[in-house]
Parts: sequence; structure tokens; C-alpha cells
Amino acid sequence: MAEVTYGADALGVLNDEGGGGSRNEFSKFSSGTTYKVKVLGSADMMLYYGYSIYKKVNTFVAEKPSKKSAKGNPVEDLTPWDKAWKHHADLSEEFQDEHSQEAYKYKPQQRFAFGFYDLTEGKLIVVDLSKKQGQAIYKTIKKYEKKLDKMAFELSKEGSSTNTTVSLSPLIDLEDDLTDKEQANFEMAPKEFDQSRFEGILFEFNEQQMIEKLHEAGFDVTKIGYDVPQPSSSDEKGEKESAGEPLEISDSDLPF
Repeated sequence: MAEVTYGADALGVLNDEGGGGSRNEFSKFSSGTTYKVKVLGSADMMLYYGYSIYKKVNTFVAEKPSKKSAKGNPVEDLTPWDKAWKHHADLSEEFQDEHSQEAYKYKPQQRFAFGFYDLTEGKLIVVDLSKKQGQAIYKTIKKYEKKLDKMAFELSKEGSSTNTTVSLSPLIDLEDDLTDKEQANFEMAPKEFDQSRFEGILFEFNEQQMIEKLHEAGFDVTKIGYDVPQPSSSDEKGEKESAGEPLEISDSDLPF
């Protein structure tokens, strides 16, 4: 089973500065997107460790995840992607050298799925965020926590690559800032977020599929003990919306 953490437990990790298909899908949240939303609760989120390479491999999770250190580094029961990360990490001699950057490509990244109520469409949505983006969003949610039932917000994403920013801004006057339909949806919004909207939302790959994706990404899998995979059935069709973004690299992200 993929490693995911819900609600208050996910919130605990979000606040820590240290360290398949389904009917459920992430809502599109590319740069330039803005939603008018109602926040139904302060812990409507899910933590997961995802693998991806920007514009090459969409985000997925491991069917049998590795055990992680406090900093999120794989330490036991390594997946093929964890082994690719470790291969380059062991060869790296300094921060941001070639092997350091290659290692980062394959390392599982901590990400957060946040749930909101879309006032324009009148439905629950889930958006995918990096930890840094999630912390920015949660700061606003926490600030207005006691007034969430009376407030609406604009959820926006701007910028590109490592300069991407996400914001959650309160709407001051609901009568002026919301259409009649959005005001009606605001009044009819559910009291709580349906946590089942997080279930099955992630692509889950088994070991063979992960090896195939490594090979497709250009990694020589023979260097970590696997045979070069033959063309097979793991091609993804109709993929769900996923972030697939490069995340910000800092010293704390590196395993050495």
C-alpha cells in the first residue's frame, strides 16, 4: 500500500520545518489558475511521497514504499527509484555537483494534497502542492481558522519552474466578489470535507513499472542490479492531473 498520511497527522509533518486508477483525480492547478473556494476545515490534507521528473515522468507513488529517515531520505526496503537516488548520492562529492543534481531527480519528494470546495462549480476539489507551497497555504488557513465558515478565498498559482508561487487570499466582500451562483454555492457548501476524495487519487506503481519508468527517464538500470526492461504494458493512458514540477533544492534536501 502506498504511504499516505491524512488530516491531523499530515498537518504535523507540514508544520515540521525539518525535515491504480480511481474516480478521484487532482484538479488542474497549473500556473495562471485561480479558484474561488471555501475552506471547510483546517486539516483537509493528505501527505505522500511522490516520484517524478519534470516534463518526463508524471508523479506516482510506490506500491511498496521504502522506510524514510526523519529528513525523508530512503533508508530501508529501497525502491528502484530510491536505488537510483542512492547511486548518484554516493558518487556526489559536493552540493549541487552533477551527481547531486541527478540524485535529486530520483529522490521521493514530500508533497501534500489539499481539499477545498470550489464555489464556481459547486464541488469538492483536491490540488497537489509541494511542502513549501502547502506551508504558505496553511499559514492563511490557520490565520482565519475561527472564521472559515464565514469566508471565501481565491486560490491561485503563478510563475514557473522553481519560481512558482501559490497563494490563498481572503475575499473581502462576498456580495461583490462572488457571483449569485457562487454565493448560492457558498451557502450550500458541505460542513466538512469528504476525506474519501483523497482515496485512489495517486498513481501507484509496482517495482517493474518503476524500473520501466527509470529506463524511460534515461537511467541505466543495470547500474543498480536490474535488467533493461523490454517494452511492456505499463504505458500510461489518460493520466490523472499531477504536479510534476521541479521542487526547490536546498541543503536539507540532500542525503549527504
